[in-house]
Amino acid sequence: MPPVITLLTDYGLEDGFVAACHGVIIGLAPEARIIDVCHLIPSGDVRRGAAVLAQTVPYLPPGVHMAMVDPGAGGARRAVAVMAGDRMFIGPDNGLLSWAVDACGGAAAAYEIVNDDLFRHPVSPTFPGRDVFAPVAAHLCLGRKPADLGPDVPPDRLVSLPKPTSKLRDGAVEGEVLSVDRYGNTQLSITADDLAALEVQVGDTLAVWLGRRQLTVPFRESFASVPPGELVAFADSAGLIAIAVNAGDAAQRLGLPPGAHVRLSPTS
Repeated sequence: MPPVITLLTDYGLEDGFVAACHGVIIGLAPEARIIDVCHLIPSGDVRRGAAVLAQTVPYLPPGVHMAMVDPGAGGARRAVAVMAGDRMFIGPDNGLLSWAVDACGGAAAAYEIVNDDLFRHPVSPTFPGRDVFAPVAAHLCLGRKPADLGPDVPPDRLVSLPKPTSKLRDGAVEGEVLSVDRYGNTQLSITADDLAALEVQVGDTLAVWLGRRQLTVPFRESFASVPPGELVAFADSAGLIAIAVNAGDAAQRLGLPPGAHVRLSPTS
C-alpha cells in the first residue's frame, strides 16, 4: 500500500499554498497518497483545527498527519513530530495536534524537528508548511526514522489545549461550544451519553441556557427534523450535541462563539 500523508491547514483554496505543499511532497515521494482533510480552518483558529483533526483521524489510514494552523509562524514556537499508535503527527507545538494525539492513545514519543538536511531550501520563515513540514512528511514516508528529525521532546512538555469537558449537575449538563462549522452549526462539548444520563430521548425538548438567556429547543435526529428556520439540537456524527438552524446559521442567530458556556436540561 502506498504511504499516506494527510494535510490539514488554514491555507484556504484561493491561493497556491496547498498545491505547493502537494508538489514538494510528490517531488520527494512520488508514490505517496495525499489526503486533504481540510484547508478551510478559519485563519489562526487552532482550536477548530484541533477539533477537526481529532474527529477525523479515527477514519484516516495510518500514516503521517501534517497539520498547519499556526498564528505564530515565524516565531519561537517549535516544530514537532509526535508518535501516537501507528501514526505520526507533525506540526507546530501550539496545541493543534494534542486532541488528535489523545484520540490515538496519547504520545508514545516526540521529537523537535530541527534537522535542516530534510528541509527545502531556502526556508521561508512565513511558509514552514511548504519548506519544513511537507518535505519532512515525505522523508518519513520514505522510511526516515523519526529520531533523525531532532532531539527527543518529553511528551509531557508538549503544548496541549485544554480538553473539552462537560459536567452533570443538578439535573442538567454544562459544557461549552467546542467549534462552529461552515454552516453555523454549534458543536458542544456535551455528549449524547450526557443527555442519556439525564434520560433525554430523541423527541424530547431541552431547556437551553446561554448565559442569562433561556431557550426551549427540540431534541431530534437531525436538523432536517424541524421546519426550515427552526432551531434544533441533535447528536452529530462525532457523538456530540450540536445546536443548529435548519437552513440557517445557529452560531450567528444565537451569538455563540467557540468557548461560550451552555447548559442543557430536560424540560419538566
